[in-house]
Amino acid sequence: MNPFELLKNTQAIKEQSEKLQKELADIRAEGSSGGRMVTVTLNGKFEMLGIKLDPICVDNRDVQMLEDLIVSAHKNAVENVQEQIKAKSSSILGGLDLSQFGL
Repeated sequence: MNPFELLKNTQAIKEQSEKLQKELADIRAEGSSGGRMVTVTLNGKFEMLGIKLDPICVDNRDVQMLEDLIVSAHKNAVENVQEQIKAKSSSILGGLDLSQFGL
């Protein structure tokens, strides 16, 4: 890409980036583990909005398993948010590679 063309489009890129930031709060993604015994819901800013536990997994004799399921469900939700951000940003930012930003 021509660097002068990039400089000319800086304002447009900035506006599109700001638009994307505002839309992140509207993204919702779920992640689950243990056959959906634990489900975590995140928004596009990776903030946890909710957690659902199947009553069968709430056993005070196996707290470690429940903790592992929650961590795993959260990781799955983060991956799902990242996929949605990539899809949304590729259309807004014209295919700009976001891998350098960890997405």
